Amino acid sequence: MKTKLAIILFFVLCTQYIMGQTATLKGKVLDSINRPIENATVSIGNLGTVTDVKGSYEIKVPANKNITVRYGHVSFNSFSKTFRIQRGKTLYFSPRLFSKTESIDEVIIIDERASTQGLVAIEGKTAQIIPSANQGIESVLKTLPGVNFNNELSTQYNVRGGSFEENLVYVNGIEIYRPFLVRSGQQEGLSFVNPELTQNVDFSAGGFQAKYGDKLSSVLDITYRKPSRFGASFEASFLGASASVEGLSKDEKFKVLVGARYRNNSLFLNSNDVDANFNPNFTDVQAYLSYDFTEKFSLDFLGSYSLNNYNMTPRSRQTNFGTLTNPLSLVVSYQGKEEDQYETLFGALKGNYIFSDNVSASLTASTYSTKEQEYYDILSFYGLGKVDANFGSDDFGDSNFVQSIGSQLDHARNNLKAQISNVKLTADWRLNSNLFEFGAKYQHENIKDRINEWQVVDSAGFSLRPPYLLPVNDEPYEPYTGPIVPFININAENDVTIERLSGFAQWSRKSYIGDHPVWYNLGVRAQHWTISGKGLQSQDYTVVSPRGQFSIKPNWDHDMLFRVSGGLYYQPPFYRELRDSLGTVHPEVKAQKSVHIVLGHDYSFSLWNRPFKLVSEVYYKNLTDVNPFTIDNVKIRYRAKNNAIAYAAGVDLRLNGEFVPGTESWFSIGYLQTEENIDDRGYISRPTDQRFKFALLFQDYVPSVPSLKMYLNLVYNTGVPGGSPSYADPYDYQNRLKAYFRSDLGISYIFVDLNNPPKANWQKSFKHLSAGLELFNMFDNQNTITNTWVRDISADRYVAIPNYLSGRVLNLKIAMRF
Repeated sequence: MKTKLAIILFFVLCTQYIMGQTATLKGKVLDSINRPIENATVSIGNLGTVTDVKGSYEIKVPANKNITVRYGHVSFNSFSKTFRIQRGKTLYFSPRLFSKTESIDEVIIIDERASTQGLVAIEGKTAQIIPSANQGIESVLKTLPGVNFNNELSTQYNVRGGSFEENLVYVNGIEIYRPFLVRSGQQEGLSFVNPELTQNVDFSAGGFQAKYGDKLSSVLDITYRKPSRFGASFEASFLGASASVEGLSKDEKFKVLVGARYRNNSLFLNSNDVDANFNPNFTDVQAYLSYDFTEKFSLDFLGSYSLNNYNMTPRSRQTNFGTLTNPLSLVVSYQGKEEDQYETLFGALKGNYIFSDNVSASLTASTYSTKEQEYYDILSFYGLGKVDANFGSDDFGDSNFVQSIGSQLDHARNNLKAQISNVKLTADWRLNSNLFEFGAKYQHENIKDRINEWQVVDSAGFSLRPPYLLPVNDEPYEPYTGPIVPFININAENDVTIERLSGFAQWSRKSYIGDHPVWYNLGVRAQHWTISGKGLQSQDYTVVSPRGQFSIKPNWDHDMLFRVSGGLYYQPPFYRELRDSLGTVHPEVKAQKSVHIVLGHDYSFSLWNRPFKLVSEVYYKNLTDVNPFTIDNVKIRYRAKNNAIAYAAGVDLRLNGEFVPGTESWFSIGYLQTEENIDDRGYISRPTDQRFKFALLFQDYVPSVPSLKMYLNLVYNTGVPGGSPSYADPYDYQNRLKAYFRSDLGISYIFVDLNNPPKANWQKSFKHLSAGLELFNMFDNQNTITNTWVRDISADRYVAIPNYLSGRVLNLKIAMRF
């Protein structure tokens, strides 16, 4: 008996010992559209398992050593991945397998690298399916914590208190620029990034590496895909259309990816409170070409052409505002029109050479050219009135008892030409667990700018003069008989050249502290630039920017990751930051600088037997040599002075996971406070001080009809400061706009895809076919972008009139792939 007990005890102890030397790998095996794959094999050498009807698997693996796991199925291409999991830990990994009839070079997986480096990895397909007034990668960014906005017609965004100008955008490692003269989201048109061509998207809201450029707020790093087969797509809606085609040569050395888009925003503009003849149309064509000369050398070309036209003939406007007890309205009658055009051309050639398995380099030459014009002559007659608030009245909501206030004539003939050319060399060297990266870049910028715009304001028969002119008129109490002077008058002509030389070096390493995996990154950037031009005294500056990151994944029972990152970040001035509100260029403007400190924490866990992740970050930015600015819609006007200091602090939270099996959704919550101190007068809110944010991106489908899908995109932001009238002291105008709330709903039905084979002969030509409805601004909330300041000289006051954005809009969309 004792012998039997000893044998049993021996086997129990051996079992416990063996289990103590193992870890667990679990997850789901999915197809290209997130459907579970049943009976897929998951194998490690001679060990293995198969997935259940939900695509789920779980397997015990050796701990603390590199293991290669193979995922396979008879109908799909197999995929292998190497892991190293700590003893007793559980790692969630959900790969995607692609049909053998749809073979591609890469798979999309849960990217632990991005989390380790403080990046958010976004799927390009998500940008194509979620409902948004401006479909694209930016629409997904605006659902993330720390990314704020209050204009659905614009692709611009603010990150943690920064301006639009403080965000880096890269496509295939090449920096992308936005138009100079655009004043409103109505004119902005398409984002440069075409989501149909996108493969990888990484985003950082601060504390980013030295290999990225010199900006203060964020990095959006996008990679276009290289085709592995022939394909074509087409999408159309009431807002426009897009098409793409891709293919490769027989020897698979030459690859072509081309996309074209057209958009017309009339549907949105006709839903606001301005009665006008709108004709905004935006077109672009992009091409990505790649040729593999040898296994070691390849040459890539990325080109883009875009033409944005914005024509408007306003007729009238009635904007209701005030309170329930005192409803007011602004009534305007217009004459004249506006004609704007923005034409850009971009091209980049990139050579890639692999010296060995551990050393590679690339050389890139690119040029960006833009030609922009802004022409308008608009005469407006305006008055303030009382709104009929009697629900039983036939004139309910109309304005009556209109008191004539005055008139305003706006004129502009603005032209700008800019060319930005650069050459960049980068290299990386892998040595065991170390990665060394280097880069150097030369850039030449030339901007020719002619500004001729003025505004004449007449209030109750009195022409308003700028307050800085002497003598100061005291109308209406004492008449002024001097000549009429425009209230705003900008007349300047600039020809500015900026030469920049920049470079970086950084070191990254994966290692262990005991049983705890760690990752280090240390780097430094430097930039020297010279500003010169007609009538300008040449100025040159140099800045050095050290940066660092550290992350650790403790060997705990719970799957957690801790990160800390930061450094000294500079933003050397671009042309817009050198030009003040009167059009004068100030070459003495220095680089704004900011110290970043970001603490991050990722917690991965299982809920309802499905993977979830909670990401939280706390950040603080201390800014000096700040160049104060005002924002009017999307137009930024700088003071062109480094006469302020500022700070930004806050916390961001994001919970994402499979709230519905097979689909990813997320909630975002953020709190931000950013203030500036101008000329040592005390702290006031910055124009981007958007305190609280809540966002929801939710995907669902009908269980009995899985081809019927629903997408909800909801954002709530508290209001930002509403700005101030021309020449007014911003310290006297700190009132905020009302909160921004918008909910966009999309419902689509998939007729054909990998899991829904064609049911009729006419469907056999399609690999994907879907149709759907999108309801933008589902609750028809009146969101405000800015204030129009109306001067009533008889009452000696300014009246803030809200400028409302788009109302509820219904859109029909079809999408197909061949």
